[in-house]
Amino acid sequence: MTHVEDPRSAPPIRWGILGAGGIAGSFADAVNGHTRAQLVAVGSRNRDRSSRFATAHGVPTTHLGYRDLVGNPQVDAVYVATPHSEHREHALLAIAAGKHVLVEKAFTRNTGEAEEVFEAARAAGVFVMEAMWTRFLPHVAALHQVIDAGEIGEIVAITADHGHRFRHDPSSRLFDPALAGGALLDLGVYPISFAHDFLGVPDAVHAVGQMTDTGVDGQVSVVLSYGAQVQATLSTTLWSSTPTRAHISGTEGNIQVEGNFYAPTSFTVTRDDGARWSFERPGRQGLQFEAAEVARRVDAGETQSPRMTWDGTLDVMRTMDEVRRQIGLAYPGE
Repeated sequence: MTHVEDPRSAPPIRWGILGAGGIAGSFADAVNGHTRAQLVAVGSRNRDRSSRFATAHGVPTTHLGYRDLVGNPQVDAVYVATPHSEHREHALLAIAAGKHVLVEKAFTRNTGEAEEVFEAARAAGVFVMEAMWTRFLPHVAALHQVIDAGEIGEIVAITADHGHRFRHDPSSRLFDPALAGGALLDLGVYPISFAHDFLGVPDAVHAVGQMTDTGVDGQVSVVLSYGAQVQATLSTTLWSSTPTRAHISGTEGNIQVEGNFYAPTSFTVTRDDGARWSFERPGRQGLQFEAAEVARRVDAGETQSPRMTWDGTLDVMRTMDEVRRQIGLAYPGE
């Protein structure tokens, strides 16, 4: 089975954390626990929040606001962990300061904003990547190996779901249009990116959605079609905790990816000839793999990752833009 490099083998890098919410905490734990990188600074608009974050994760320096964080000479790379509505602004701020950047997914609100960030990175010669951690996980590397070896023949269909039940709270970022809330950008990006990883850019996008009373998408179903006989059927919702599994069906067998398919997990291959075997999950935490990828690429002087290229991010953003067009979802300020 395929080998994924130990994140501890990646060169050390000094991280600044921009935003001190839940996902930033998970990233900090993974970096501290599974890499040789250092967390040197955290920035938040809330002084108490940044102080609590620094104490919890052993970060020596706190900044009130983000300009001082990106200007900190001790910081090599900035991890942008603010709401989707702020990703473009904060990525551009870090790039202007000459920092390498890892931006939480969804990368930006729309394709135009993503193109602006990548153009700035190209001009500055810095590394930028969407934090689609799934692409770097051991089970996904193993899935590619199985499929590339022809174990299930040619892919015919992919299904994937990502739903979590969130308490209705109009003040929450998930329900706030101004913060680019809703199911698609927060959860639906995972199944869409998963389909893109194995099938590439679809020929057609078909989407239906239902909105919350705050004006964001509460539930979306998407069918992507590729050529004459390949489809991906994807769904996301804020209203139910779904199995979060993925299934890859081929002409000679199929693969069941257990939930959560986007996190470190197991899968089972069942071939039409009766052969059956499983890949077992090697661990629970997984954000260290994307952090290690950033460190390796920065050390090599590269500006993007071959596993999560700028074009790959733009392809996913274009698909989500088309989904949004079809379901009538727009955000203030776009």
